[in-house]
Amino acid sequence: MQNLADSPAYFEHIRDGHFCANAPARGPWSVDHCHAGPVAGLIARALEHALPEKVLTRMTLDLVRPIPMAGFQITTDVDRDGRTLGQARVKLADTDGNTCVTGSSMHLVRADFTSMPTAVVTPLKRADAAAGPTPLARGEHGEPSFSDFIEVAYPDGVPDTPTNSTGPTKLWMKTPPLLADETLSTAQRLCPLADCGNGISRNAGFYDITFMNTDLTIHFHRETDADWFLSDCISHWQRTGIGLAQAVLSDDDGPVATALQTILLRPAATR
Repeated sequence: MQNLADSPAYFEHIRDGHFCANAPARGPWSVDHCHAGPVAGLIARALEHALPEKVLTRMTLDLVRPIPMAGFQITTDVDRDGRTLGQARVKLADTDGNTCVTGSSMHLVRADFTSMPTAVVTPLKRADAAAGPTPLARGEHGEPSFSDFIEVAYPDGVPDTPTNSTGPTKLWMKTPPLLADETLSTAQRLCPLADCGNGISRNAGFYDITFMNTDLTIHFHRETDADWFLSDCISHWQRTGIGLAQAVLSDDDGPVATALQTILLRPAATR
């Protein structure tokens, strides 16, 4: 884990809609491909720019091909921009034009109620958690990657060997910025952690079974200025080789979003 003050941003903005990745965005499985979490943050940014007068409340991404570190383009199309809600579609393609990610979004207009009844929760506090090493294994390729550039803290105490921990997990995480010198929205700051639920709540070791997610859906319901977020996550794995990871994402004041990932499970030797 590096000091985030010294970390580069996840991406460089080459020109409108075109980006290339820095080391913090590298995934654990290939030296040439991105972790989907930071990429999801860039996609959220594009969708928010497409409908700037509304709040991004739901984003669903289908991850159909690895996303190259070397460069890619994000494009959006607005399907509806009504008085109450908006809808958009997004595509990420590599420099050869191959589609890597497709997705859709829902955006709602803000209201301003003087008060609103809601469920009562007792939120966990970042200040009460213990800082420790990441539970996410470093890439087998040996190059600096996603897990080298995050800060984590454990509300239930640091495990003896975090990278060997399995099962339902609660974990605080802080990540680098998407782009240098740019203020990030709640959705953009949440996305890197939202795509980690399958990794931090895995039910077997990193190099025993692979648990690649083929999609990511995030429901955002509260905006916040926080930069530390808690993931309370669980993964359900089935003998069919299909699984589901569920994560409730919170700040010091309580839940902010919920993330779901469909998981493709395979023996590590077949990766």
